[in-house]
Amino acid sequence: MRSVDEHLAEILATVRPLAPLELELEQTLGATLAEDVTSPVPLPPFDNSAMDGYAVRADDLAQAPVTLPVIDDVAAGSTDLRAVGPGHTVRIMTGAPVPAGADCVVPVEWTDGGTVSVTIDRRAEVGHAIRRAGEDVQAGEVVLKAGTLIGPAQLGILAGVGRRRVLARPRPRVVVIATGAELVEPGNPLVTGQIWESNSYTLTAAVREAGGEGFRAGAVGDDPAELLDRLDTALVRADAVITSGGVSMGAYEPVKEALSPLGTVKFEKVAMQPGMPQGFGVLGDDQVPIFALPGNPVSSFVSFQLFVRPALDRMRGLPAGLPATVTARTTGPLRSPSGRRSYLRGVLSDDGTVSPVHGQGSHQLAALALADALIVVPEDVTEVPAGSSVEVIRL
Repeated sequence: MRSVDEHLAEILATVRPLAPLELELEQTLGATLAEDVTSPVPLPPFDNSAMDGYAVRADDLAQAPVTLPVIDDVAAGSTDLRAVGPGHTVRIMTGAPVPAGADCVVPVEWTDGGTVSVTIDRRAEVGHAIRRAGEDVQAGEVVLKAGTLIGPAQLGILAGVGRRRVLARPRPRVVVIATGAELVEPGNPLVTGQIWESNSYTLTAAVREAGGEGFRAGAVGDDPAELLDRLDTALVRADAVITSGGVSMGAYEPVKEALSPLGTVKFEKVAMQPGMPQGFGVLGDDQVPIFALPGNPVSSFVSFQLFVRPALDRMRGLPAGLPATVTARTTGPLRSPSGRRSYLRGVLSDDGTVSPVHGQGSHQLAALALADALIVVPEDVTEVPAGSSVEVIRL
């Protein structure tokens, strides 16, 4: 058996970052910038008021309280040029450009709110409540560097510097196919020997949570020819493909039967529990990566976290490797087979402890749904007493 680290290393050596595309602003969420983005203008582009109030000269407030005539109103979005002379004031709204001559803004709460004349109760320092041009960003300044993952705030600054399109690596498109003659679509009745198909839903959701675009291609039976037809269709729109099931050592293993003759997909045992049978390779002229995961629900989910998620990070142009861990104390004893790295399901608490869930079988999806962590037990450890320090992957 090969180790978890060896299997992941081969995957990351095979997978390549997606080519950058010119993306519309609305398409950039979850994409990775492939260019430095600079601002063509200072931000803010002009001095503007930080609040509703009155634009005045600070010297006119030296003897506050004072009463000054209100000579004009300035609303946000105003493009008219205005000025404030000595002994006068202009009523101003939040975001409106500060008139020439004014050097501070007095909030309306410090006044009687007058519109013809206003009594100002307090003095204000020069620059009070004024957002200065360029105090956020200077013209020509880099606001986002290449390699930045675009979230809501990053998308906001792209719009804020006037970009309608950016060069970025898009979210990977991943097609998910479940295999097994026993699988029935949820909502349909079962007969003896059948189960409702859940893996494609779990894995498609995991792809989306990991920053990809997941597409369910449904389930196929145990006919290798049917699987190959489904894969041919999937490759038209896929940057990667995930299958679940059909990779073990028994009969009726359609994924192995269909893909082994191609010579580009290898099936191996990985020293881990759950998830020992694994397949990985590439398909088609475009060398699309395919992850052939085991069919047990917990096995396929754990395999996704260890192997597919890092590969998606690599495709997105992000740092890629095994999931990060935190240290916790286990509240119960743990057991693990010799020679395999175990990933036991657990619940991580705020007090720094992790509790193994009841039901560690690779088929026990309900127990997985209760867990928010994977407890890592190394290959050379078979017994872990309660209270021991362990490494934990957050889910």
